[in-house]
Amino acid sequence: MSEKPTQSDLDAIEIQLGRTPRDVHAIAYRCPCGKPAVVETPPRLSDGTPFPTFYYATCPRLTAAISTLETTGMMMQMQDRLATDDDLADKYSAAHNAYIAARSALGMDVPEVEGVSAGGMPKRVKCLHSLVAHTLGAGPGINPFGDEALAALPQWWVENPCE
Repeated sequence: MSEKPTQSDLDAIEIQLGRTPRDVHAIAYRCPCGKPAVVETPPRLSDGTPFPTFYYATCPRLTAAISTLETTGMMMQMQDRLATDDDLADKYSAAHNAYIAARSALGMDVPEVEGVSAGGMPKRVKCLHSLVAHTLGAGPGINPFGDEALAALPQWWVENPCE
């Protein structure tokens, strides 16, 4: 369940990103250490820029683990399965629709991002960061590839917990 960010959360996100966070709407997921790990960002930033990435991973240990996973060829394997498994393709399309619905629930009409989700959904697999952030932010069982990628990650918070 997402929650409104506190100033402490925003300070932690600034350290995580190495820059001032932009327009954080909510904390969608907290790392087991308690720090923000995935944020929700509105589809239009306060400077007017369209921003389709509703779920955005901020935890550097999480994003590093996902980056390592991306080097394994997992995305290509997922893409190949997407092309041959109609049931999986239907679930991935439903994940795309769920992503857009969650973003649309903010009540902001942003024509530039209409029909656009993240991670390549619904036809491609191009960013595990977006797919894992979707699974962590929205919960398991919504994005099949986000679920798979998350299950393949090590426990990023154990060896070097956030400070």
